[in-house]
Amino acid sequence: MSLKTTLTTTIAAISLAAFSGGAFSQDTAAPSSRAAVKAETRAAEKAGKLTPAGEGSPVDSSLSSRSTKTRAERKADTRLARKKGELTPAGELADASEEKTELSARTSTKTRAQRKAETRADAKAGKLISAGEGPTAPSK
Repeated sequence: MSLKTTLTTTIAAISLAAFSGGAFSQDTAAPSSRAAVKAETRAAEKAGKLTPAGEGSPVDSSLSSRSTKTRAERKADTRLARKKGELTPAGELADASEEKTELSARTSTKTRAQRKAETRADAKAGKLISAGEGPTAPSK
């Protein structure tokens, strides 16, 4: 590069840096005082315009979260639904039904005495697997 090109580039860079500061500056309004910010927050809270904590979903004033029933009425409805068997069990419903099916399929047809006798016979014959050595044992 020539001296003239370098000088022109340097002058352009300096002028750009000097005059671009205004484009990136924030507005010149003085920051609000702590008391003013607190007052604005209280007013927004009373008006119901604050975003609830947690999920961060905006508040929709058209939705009413108030129940029209009393606590006693809700409890009575729940008791009635429980008696009729209409309540959904806690947790995932698919898992609960699969677990019931598995448990009913695994019901033993042998008595406890029969199982104990088979275990003793297997122990004498050396067919039992030592603890920690089965197929599901952790590898070292």
